[in-house]
Amino acid sequence: MGDETLQKDVLDELGEDRIQELAGELGTDAEGAKGMVAAAVEALPEEITEGAPAGVAGFAGLGGGLGGGLLSGVLGKISGPVAKAVAKKTGLPEATVARALELLLPVVMTTIAKRRKR
Repeated sequence: MGDETLQKDVLDELGEDRIQELAGELGTDAEGAKGMVAAAVEALPEEITEGAPAGVAGFAGLGGGLGGGLLSGVLGKISGPVAKAVAKKTGLPEATVARALELLLPVVMTTIAKRRKR
């Protein structure tokens, strides 16, 4: 997809502390983590970033309950292909990327939901 605005919004939503946490998960520095975020946003299906039903994106802000179940289903379906694409682009191990995506994808979904409200 390559939406640099979405990449910036996700990085802003993460903040420096979570970027450092992500870097630790990846075994890299903050710049490496930011590169992984960029690659992950690019690898997301357009249906998620552009055309997802508002209800799906709207659940992103809910950490648990019914919304969390729906969010888990959506994230479960995209995390494998995204991890594979990010690993290929960045050279990071796919398993490591998959673990990092557990932290990153909920933030991405929250960011998308916030953008839709604007």
